[in-house]
Amino acid sequence: MIFIKLFLVFSYIGLFNFGGGYAMLSFIQQEVVQKEGWMTESEFTDIVAISQSTPGPIGINCATYTGYTAVVNDGYPWWMGIIGSVLASVSVLWLPFIVMIMVSKLLLHYKDHLITQSIFRFLRPAIIGLLASAALSLMNTENFGTPLQNPYQFSISILIFAFVLTGMYLRKLNIIYTTVGCGILGMLLYGVLGI
Repeated sequence: MIFIKLFLVFSYIGLFNFGGGYAMLSFIQQEVVQKEGWMTESEFTDIVAISQSTPGPIGINCATYTGYTAVVNDGYPWWMGIIGSVLASVSVLWLPFIVMIMVSKLLLHYKDHLITQSIFRFLRPAIIGLLASAALSLMNTENFGTPLQNPYQFSISILIFAFVLTGMYLRKLNIIYTTVGCGILGMLLYGVLGI
């Protein structure tokens, strides 16, 4: 039954996720799209876009929308999709919550210990790798197109990506203005020019 699988998959994602919500995206994509086949890459890309534009942590939002979509795509009615969304959201949170309660007292007591510092030094590059993996997983044909099918869309996508990446790195652009500007540019390019 899909509800048991949702519980197990999102409990696993919650327990082994390091690096926050964006790092969680690659785990969710791997488990939900590639392993379980509950949705397509295109649906997952849409879920990530919706998760980013709604209030709250992106990882929890993505789990919520993924739970709903997985249940509805499996043939259940929409109201059971709501149960799936609640189940996925709770499943991704409950184990990390328990672990953090158990570990927090020890962590505060031993935060300056050599072993604790070594663990954090090891985790930092792993978290960067997870964030890079999430970014690369979103650089798919749904977001960028392909040079063979639509070279114009692909070129525009690469230019926008390069411009924003450079602007964020060199000029420290405001993320809110950048997101709104890219959204408006995307609507213009898609709506007016049909890219």
